[in-house]
Amino acid sequence: MMTVDDLMKIMRAAAGQDENVDLDGDVLDVPFADLGYDSLALLETAVRIEREYGTRLADDLATTARTPREFLTLVNDGIGVG
Repeated sequence: MMTVDDLMKIMRAAAGQDENVDLDGDVLDVPFADLGYDSLALLETAVRIEREYGTRLADDLATTARTPREFLTLVNDGIGVG
């Protein structure tokens, strides 16, 4: 199962981090836009997750998930442990 810490690590690697945002805090319900991530960053994150976890995620993952919590739910459902 992917955790929020796993997700934030992959997002940092995929798209960097806004220096004004603390990704180590309670970010589960913070919109991605407020965290400095757009749909392109989420697509890159999804590609990295697919490679690392060896699974295929839904194509619309980056456009349907608005927060890390929603993203994690979709990812964990996709890797069969949701």
